[in-house]
Amino acid sequence: MIVLAIAIASLGLGYLFFTQLWWKLPPDFGCRNDFTRGGLCFFLQHSVDEADASNKLLKAEIVGSSPGPELSVPIGWATQLNAAFIENFVQPNIRWFGYVIWATEAWIFLSMCLGFFSRLGALAAIGISTQLMIGLAHTPNEWEWSYILMLLLSIAMFGLAPGRYFGLDRLLRPRLKVLSERGSRVGRLLLLFT
Repeated sequence: MIVLAIAIASLGLGYLFFTQLWWKLPPDFGCRNDFTRGGLCFFLQHSVDEADASNKLLKAEIVGSSPGPELSVPIGWATQLNAAFIENFVQPNIRWFGYVIWATEAWIFLSMCLGFFSRLGALAAIGISTQLMIGLAHTPNEWEWSYILMLLLSIAMFGLAPGRYFGLDRLLRPRLKVLSERGSRVGRLLLLFT
């Protein structure tokens, strides 16, 4: 039963990233007007524009009255850092960085669904999910828990290494263990990612 639950969670995370590939296909990633509007460019700009928004996650009103006491985690420093990275590095290089984003999400899909280097795929999912959570979860019309849950599922997949239960990692691990036991650093590293 546990293996089935891990398989369903892994396939679910993979399918989530699969569904996000199609609205930002290369070579223009859904962007229009010389890579300034629409598609992936819209969400990148939205992260920059909203960097000064409420900048809080896990908001919980303790008393039902408004305004009332509130618990939250301040993330202003992270949203500012994220916006600076997007504005100064990603946006000026979107013509090639868009391929990096798209290929990473495609890798996550393949890794989670085939159980192939599943910990590496989960690590990539942690990175993408963290960036999305920091950049978008606090913005208007976004449900912060969708990004938080995506990050938590990615962390769980990293810890559980789903490919060890089903998928290609199950076949790769014995071979990589032999390489690792012979002193191969590459074998040891690859074994960590399965």
